[in-house]
Amino acid sequence: MRPSLRAKAISVCDDKIVKKGEGVGLSFYAFFANKNDNPDLLMEAAEWWIKTHGLDHFEKAIKIREMINAGR
Repeated sequence: MRPSLRAKAISVCDDKIVKKGEGVGLSFYAFFANKNDNPDLLMEAAEWWIKTHGLDHFEKAIKIREMINAGR
């Protein structure tokens, strides 16, 4: 995952956790606006989420943040 996407994902996870608590779940779509204005980046996130890690559609934000911070 490219550094800019990692930074965005961590920021989104942090924001969701602060607003809704450590039990909040999210999908990789949370890292993007409601428009598909960057399909390559969206597919990169989807591949990391689905193909690389086999994650469910919704996962705990804290888990995703920890995975990204660990460089996975």
